[in-house]
Amino acid sequence: MNADTRASRTPAHVVVVGGGIAGLAAAHRLVSAGLRVTLLEGGDRIGGKLLAGEIAGAPVDLGAESLLARRPEAVALARAVGLGDRLCAPATTTASVWSRGTLRPMPKGHVMGVPGDAAALAELLSEEGLRRVGRDRELPPADLGEDVAIGAYVAERMGHEVVDRLVEPLLGGVYAGDAYRISMRAAVPALFAAARNHPTLTDAVHAVQRAGAATPSDAAGAATGLGGSAFAGIEGGIGTLPEAVATGIRAAGGEILTLMPVTELRRAPDESGAGDWRVVAGGREFRADAVVVAAPAWAAAELLAPEAPAAARELGTVEYASMALVTLAFRRQDMPALTGSGFLVPPVDGHTIKASTFSSQKWQWVSDAAPDLFVLRTSVGRYGEEEQVHRDDADLVETSLKDLAAATGLSARPVATTVTRWTDGLPQYPVGHLARVARIRDAVAEVPGLRLAGAVYEGVGIPACVASGHRAADEIIATSETTHPGAGHCP
Repeated sequence: MNADTRASRTPAHVVVVGGGIAGLAAAHRLVSAGLRVTLLEGGDRIGGKLLAGEIAGAPVDLGAESLLARRPEAVALARAVGLGDRLCAPATTTASVWSRGTLRPMPKGHVMGVPGDAAALAELLSEEGLRRVGRDRELPPADLGEDVAIGAYVAERMGHEVVDRLVEPLLGGVYAGDAYRISMRAAVPALFAAARNHPTLTDAVHAVQRAGAATPSDAAGAATGLGGSAFAGIEGGIGTLPEAVATGIRAAGGEILTLMPVTELRRAPDESGAGDWRVVAGGREFRADAVVVAAPAWAAAELLAPEAPAAARELGTVEYASMALVTLAFRRQDMPALTGSGFLVPPVDGHTIKASTFSSQKWQWVSDAAPDLFVLRTSVGRYGEEEQVHRDDADLVETSLKDLAAATGLSARPVATTVTRWTDGLPQYPVGHLARVARIRDAVAEVPGLRLAGAVYEGVGIPACVASGHRAADEIIATSETTHPGAGHCP
């Protein structure tokens, strides 16, 4: 087959490896652009860390339960697949911190726990801790270099107490990580950029707050349709999003296959026109013009080793944290008076749970579906605490109940429980992570028809994962329009 004949093939065929939300977003983008898509998922379901379930007949999320609404990608995807009328803001966003044996109101006026005014943390920090925060203005400017651990930097400027009591539990809720290891540049990029351009951390916080105030909440609300809420859920659960995206992919002609673990990925240019990539999965061989690998770092490393060894080596260094979610349903009449959406737990206090979400108070759809029940959940496990996650279910339930009793006075026994483990669920973003991602992308860019997507590359949140899928798809589409005229356009 000559070059002219090969260039006339349309549509191009793209294989997407991995059926989490990043892979689904990539496949949806690709098939919407008129390319032929096959998505291969090694497990028995799609969705990755998004999982809808039920407890005592009440619908709940057993994985991620909210998404950042002010970042547009996930909200836009939900609307594109017909879930726009089910997007909802939390019924309450008031939260607490369980610190030194007491539930204390979550302070306001901070950037990921870093205060612009020590007084905002008056109920959370000791008098010495508050004085130490104020010393930031007395210190000479710091040289952040190319990156720095946020916990270490904030402790240097404002003391360990503000890190241990607020920064750590907030970041732990996002990354299940250690604030003293997490990259400031990757986790809080706006604050990192501001800190490089201001003499004190306090000034940097004020700069970030001013930038946020430049986009009023009502304008943000108009953009999302969620009344200015920073976060959103989906009635029935965030876990319903993957199947809605999959339905859209299939409706556009895409193919989704589960129980198809990919075992081999090789470039094999084929003059017959079958495609430049050979993908082996589940005992079958697929030929493709391009491949998007949306698998966890360790799986991607194995697949990329033959064709992109430098990228594979970098991916092999990515560490993950595991966590477990303990979901509990109680008779509402047995519950003590609880306020807000839940609470965070500073690890410095030595408790097992790291957070609790009062689902029946945070999400109106949970309460409406089971008005006689009160559903809540706890999370267990941080980076370096694998042993906690692998305790048996009964132990995790009892430990959660013990901590809940100490925090809230809850003495009731649940009518139903379920434990969901996310082993190696969250990639860690240590100092230098973004530089590592850049090296991975540079190495992959040298391999024609190969792109990556997932939580490793642009952030662990749902919108960031969707964005990574879209980025991979758009780069494939741009290549397809050049090498396969017409392939990137719907008929």
